Amino acid sequence: MTIVGIVGLGLIGGSLALDLRSQGYRVLGVSRKPQTCQTALLKHVTDEASTDLALLGKADVIFICTPIPAIAPTVRALVPHLSSAAVITDVGSVKAPIVEEITPLWENFIGGHPMAGTEAQGINAAQRDLFVGAPYVLTPVENTPARAIAVLEELVGAIGAKLYSCSPQQHDRAVAWISHLPLLVSAGLIDSCLGEEDGEVLKLARCFASSGFRDTSRVGGGNPELGLEIARANREEILRSLARYRQHLEGLFEVIEKEDWQNLEMILQQTESGRKTFGNWSRQKP
Repeated sequence: MTIVGIVGLGLIGGSLALDLRSQGYRVLGVSRKPQTCQTALLKHVTDEASTDLALLGKADVIFICTPIPAIAPTVRALVPHLSSAAVITDVGSVKAPIVEEITPLWENFIGGHPMAGTEAQGINAAQRDLFVGAPYVLTPVENTPARAIAVLEELVGAIGAKLYSCSPQQHDRAVAWISHLPLLVSAGLIDSCLGEEDGEVLKLARCFASSGFRDTSRVGGGNPELGLEIARANREEILRSLARYRQHLEGLFEVIEKEDWQNLEMILQQTESGRKTFGNWSRQKP
């Protein structure tokens, strides 16, 4: 039986544990908080749980589900406890700097990123089937052992995710467009609305806000620490996407200022059809 270790028993780590246990894997969990370990055992999220990384010495595969800045330090602390055959992966939303730092430390490391989640946090937010049908990206490099790739591909398949593989650099550029840029654009939208100088207008805007504002502001109203971690870790690609977005905003400003309605209609027709090319959700819902 493959033994899976998970460091960080929040939404992602806890949900991975639930799904892998349901598929017959033995799951060992590590959290820095004793209360989280107790909850994981009481809710049958893991088979064993501890605040001590030494628990994972018997694990065949370890998922690092900590905040981005803690991923590499966690791997360094883990190394003395592991067998040389153990496979390590992470779930961070930025890959290139993580892969670059950890690959020299551990041959059997593969960067990973499950593209699923909710606004909730912590062990109590963990849920079954969170990853079913969702993209799960692996970012092996040229010298990544084939056996390590095969092991993770099996686990990704076991939780029902849709497997993708690309380079760490390709991953970071792609997620800058569809995840990191939307987060910052959404934050900018909220910040702009809050800057309305007329208090009565702002009050009305808050009362009128409905599904459109809810959908476009959701990611910008999330965890500030996570947003900051992402911006620091993927700075270059985020700046690249922000610069391109600024160009398009300036273009929209210009066509509206000039009352060039024909050009605006063409742009909106392109975005209407273009949106349908992104993700399964856009082909299933209006």
